[in-house]
Amino acid sequence: MLEQEIFRVSDPGRIRDLARAHPWATLISHTPDRGLVVSHLPVLVDDAHQNSGDAGCTLLGHLARTDARKHELGSHEVVVVIQGPHGYISPSWYEETPHVPTWNFTVLHVHGRPEVLDPADTYDVLSATVDHFEDRLPEPWRLARVESYAHRIAAAVTGFRLPATKVTAKAKLSQDEREEIVLRLAGALESGRPYAVPELARAMRDIRRKP
Repeated sequence: MLEQEIFRVSDPGRIRDLARAHPWATLISHTPDRGLVVSHLPVLVDDAHQNSGDAGCTLLGHLARTDARKHELGSHEVVVVIQGPHGYISPSWYEETPHVPTWNFTVLHVHGRPEVLDPADTYDVLSATVDHFEDRLPEPWRLARVESYAHRIAAAVTGFRLPATKVTAKAKLSQDEREEIVLRLAGALESGRPYAVPELARAMRDIRRKP
């Protein structure tokens, strides 16, 4: 991924916040026999295993065991791609020329070699994943409610921890435009018109407040 300094995100806290807010990820492996293998899965930030040697981010995830075998999980490096808010920016929104269409976005690439977890730790990842999403509900559902069934199906799942060896995070949010233009674009993204993405507008406003 092209890394222009103006769009680079290097703060580990902001990187982990992006991963927490957008847990649906893409896992990409390059295997000797199958070539590129791609899967989609939820990932969690592993707060218990963050350290200075992990490039600022450690992730937890799980795959069906058959998919994990296709990835040859644990035998080589992978990349996990996490996509944050993004959207089309129309030249008409600038209300001045010259401008051309563009796409604003936030994205995170996490490189590393997965550590395959044993069955007990895999079950813990499944339970933590359920808790992560259920905690927002007024009456959260817990995996323990179907514990015996959950343990049976967990046997067909492979959990992993991914300590990052490299992290590339980018937030292309019109940082190269004047404040008044950014506010105009953010307003268009919040207006309800075609291509409106309020979450992207918030990201554009927020990044200008952060050092």
